[in-house]
Amino acid sequence: MALRNSPFGPFPPLARRLCGGLLLALAVALTPAAAAAGFVAAAFATASVPLLAIAGLLLAAAVALPLGRAAFTLLGKRGLRATAAFTGVLLLGVTALAAATVFHPMPTPAAGPVPSDVRFWNLPTGSRIAYVHAPAAGTPRTTPVIFLHGGPGTPAEGIPAGGRELAADGFDVYSYDQLGAGRSTRLSDITGYTAARQVADLDAIRRLLGADRIILIGQSWGGSLTAQYLRAHGTHVAKAVFTSPGALWGRQYPGSNAGDPWNDLTPDQRSRRDELTGRPRLIAASLLMEVNPRAAHALVGDRELDQWMHQMALLGKDATSCAGAAPTEAHDNPQGFYSNQMTVKDFEQLPDPRPVLRTVHVPSLILRGQCDFIKPEVTQEYRRTLPNSQLVRIQGAGHSIAHSRPALYTALLRAFLLNRPLPAPAS
Repeated sequence: MALRNSPFGPFPPLARRLCGGLLLALAVALTPAAAAAGFVAAAFATASVPLLAIAGLLLAAAVALPLGRAAFTLLGKRGLRATAAFTGVLLLGVTALAAATVFHPMPTPAAGPVPSDVRFWNLPTGSRIAYVHAPAAGTPRTTPVIFLHGGPGTPAEGIPAGGRELAADGFDVYSYDQLGAGRSTRLSDITGYTAARQVADLDAIRRLLGADRIILIGQSWGGSLTAQYLRAHGTHVAKAVFTSPGALWGRQYPGSNAGDPWNDLTPDQRSRRDELTGRPRLIAASLLMEVNPRAAHALVGDRELDQWMHQMALLGKDATSCAGAAPTEAHDNPQGFYSNQMTVKDFEQLPDPRPVLRTVHVPSLILRGQCDFIKPEVTQEYRRTLPNSQLVRIQGAGHSIAHSRPALYTALLRAFLLNRPLPAPAS
């Protein structure tokens, strides 16, 4: 008579036990997934990590309770005590798993000392920008040279190659860490990392230097930023050098479509990359970035992810050079993860800059290395768009021409800025 009232009908005892066991196994499998789904879904409404965690546990309980109750009914244990105990154990297990993975901080070694030549600008934009300066020898020229690093978020350390030679030629030379990278400001609201903010910072630097016009030398993303500055403030640029420039228009080459620097890793390097990118805490932050970047930042802070990005940079530092090239020297100037992620995302939404750039007649030098991972058509776009430009291809050079061919790179910069004939880029 009891079976007649069962919602499962007159199951044979063995079938009931099997079904009950399967439901318990299903609950064990689905509860962590439900917790993860609730955690991420709640980010649509809040960036508070405690509220995200509560939402995850509530959804986990909503899955575990009915499955547990159905399972224990089939197993002949109708009391709520068994269901509650089972659900409690599952939630404790989910909590322990999350504490050991998603909520377990990644290593963050103490920051090294700031080099003695690093100074800071406090800009009216709100950015505190770290920079180094090579003062002009003799009588300074009126137009300073500003180097723009790549990434976004991958700063150099010290004066870049060619900078001291240009200073000896009478140029005041500056190299700075862009917002969110190196020793410059990290924003509390990471949605503030935009290409427009980078342009505004650069123009604030120009005005702070008291220069009507500046010379820009942009490496990789620094070339993309130079183009954005030309679009907004072309009359304030005397000359521009685009060294292995990234995409001219982000929307045209989203993601790694402009070129993938990770194509030439060794098996050991690929294994290390998979280890670095497979960390649960990083995966959780990546999922939150798609839903609510502020929640990702609340979960995993700048120091952790800047250090993670540093490890990735060390892994791939020689992957963009020609085969057999000497190793690139590493430095400890911090990377900028959120500056990288958010600025790239913003850059890929910007309108096409080419119509304006076609009217900008600033003398421009475009340099491309033989082994540059950036697609040739990306570089060629600069030559087609900028009316007063010339493109020089350099044999035996990778993405970092300054590293591969420092003497030739320096000679090209000096000749271009001093209005001399360019040296032949001999192999």
